[in-house]
Amino acid sequence: MTELTIRPAGAADIPAITRIYAHAVLYGSASFELEPPDEAEMARRHRALVDGGYPYLVAERDGAVVGYAYAGPYRARPAYNWTVEDSIYIDTSVHGRGIGRALIERLISESEARGYRQIIAVIGDSKQAASIALHRRAGFRLVGNFENVGFKHGRWLDSVLMQRALGDGATTPP
Repeated sequence: MTELTIRPAGAADIPAITRIYAHAVLYGSASFELEPPDEAEMARRHRALVDGGYPYLVAERDGAVVGYAYAGPYRARPAYNWTVEDSIYIDTSVHGRGIGRALIERLISESEARGYRQIIAVIGDSKQAASIALHRRAGFRLVGNFENVGFKHGRWLDSVLMQRALGDGATTPP
């Protein structure tokens, strides 16, 4: 297998990002969306995050986008300005090959470089063992679990909350 490249996502990556996310929405429980957004909506979301100064990355192998990750605002109120929430989606054909690890490591680095102090993972479904393990290996700790807050694919889903300090974390003011 050829080398994996992690790079900033661009407009040309939106079709692949849309395809990867659509599969996650339709068949998985990582996202609580029920209908996959179209390319125009995914492009709008990408542009809003990039314009807001947040990192948005793709993983590319053999010229194809095989995963993506981004950090976005955790909450809209100003006191949360130093905290981001991560999202990571990997093409199902390449699960378990270190792509998520490479994306999360770069996302953490990019978020720290932008001055963020905390990163939150809101993992859809407590049965997402791979995502929980990925975040744990990246230094996140479990901080909570909202039970049965979503209903998708005929069952109730939890939201697992994990957190990791970035840079100086809460040891100094921003």
